[in-house]
Amino acid sequence: MTDYIRQLALTLWDYHRLNHTLTKADVILVLCSHDLRVAERGAELFLEGWAPLLMFSGGLGVITRHMWSKPEAELFAQIARDMGVPDQQILIEDRSSNTGENVLFSRQLLEQRRLDAERFIVVQKPYMERRSFATFRKVWPQKDVLVTSPQDSFDDYLGRYTNSALTPDDVINIMVGDLQRIQLYPKLGFQIPQPIPQEVWAAYEALVQAGYDRHLATG
Repeated sequence: MTDYIRQLALTLWDYHRLNHTLTKADVILVLCSHDLRVAERGAELFLEGWAPLLMFSGGLGVITRHMWSKPEAELFAQIARDMGVPDQQILIEDRSSNTGENVLFSRQLLEQRRLDAERFIVVQKPYMERRSFATFRKVWPQKDVLVTSPQDSFDDYLGRYTNSALTPDDVINIMVGDLQRIQLYPKLGFQIPQPIPQEVWAAYEALVQAGYDRHLATG
């Protein structure tokens, strides 16, 4: 990765992260993916006492269906158990395959269990914080939500916490695709609108021009 590409990617990274200050919640909702570090972050928050229920949401998505045979939520929940989270305080939603389904199916499961949660801490990858917030607010606007992620710098994240099956270039491609979706998805009814500063969109366009276009939505 050249310094030029790194600076462009860092601009997107900083935009995607919301830096919410956490407050106590009813549920820690972990949106599962290829990044097992997110499971650790969710378990850490539970063990620190931020909420009494730890919920994992994720089946097999576009990336993980080529990596694993078990649902993401099952793998994430086992990490939490291994870290000391009691099984009776873990809830698993294992059908969803995208962020909108994460929120919708989690909502349905909580309603089926007659669990009346008002405040959520959503845990996601650092570069999907903003998109997760925008999706949650669209799908479940009646609830309060804060979003957090593994507390790593861009360089530390790329160097230590990405899945071994994904390269730093893969992660940058995913970040570029997520920014495009922040721009596209409100028009399709999937997310609330989020302002994109001019310098962030310019970095996005430069990365696409440089070939980081493998996770762009088409059609």
